[in-house]
Amino acid sequence: MPAGELRAGDRGAVDAAIRRAEQLSRFEFSVFVGRSEGDPRAFATSLHNSLVAPPRSVLVMVDPQAKVLEVVTGAQVRQRLSDQEVELAVVSMRHDFAAGDLVGGLRRGVAMLAEHARPQRTLHAGA
Repeated sequence: MPAGELRAGDRGAVDAAIRRAEQLSRFEFSVFVGRSEGDPRAFATSLHNSLVAPPRSVLVMVDPQAKVLEVVTGAQVRQRLSDQEVELAVVSMRHDFAAGDLVGGLRRGVAMLAEHARPQRTLHAGA
C-alpha cells in the first residue's frame, strides 16, 4: 500500500484488516491506494498479476483522486467469491468513500470480501 494516500495510523488499521481477512479466508489480500496509471481496470489487473500468488489473491485498488475502485480476484478466490459478493463489498466501500471515510470503507470492504471467501464449515457424520 503506497504511503502517499494514507497516514501511518490509517495504514496500520488497513493492514490489521488485511491480516484478519487473510486468517479468515486463507487467501492473500492486498490494498493499493494511489494514482492509477492508464485504464484503471488494466492497472489493477497488472498490480494483481505482480503479486506473489495471483490465483490465491484479492487486490483492492482505490484511486481517490479519480474516484476509481477496482477489485481483482484470482482464479482460486473466484471459486468461493462470486461477482455478486464482490459487488456488495464494492457498493459498501463506495458508500463509505462518498461519506469521506476511506479507511473505514477499506476495512469494511476487505472484511466483507473475506467473510464471503472463507471456507465453508462442514459437518461430518461419524459412521
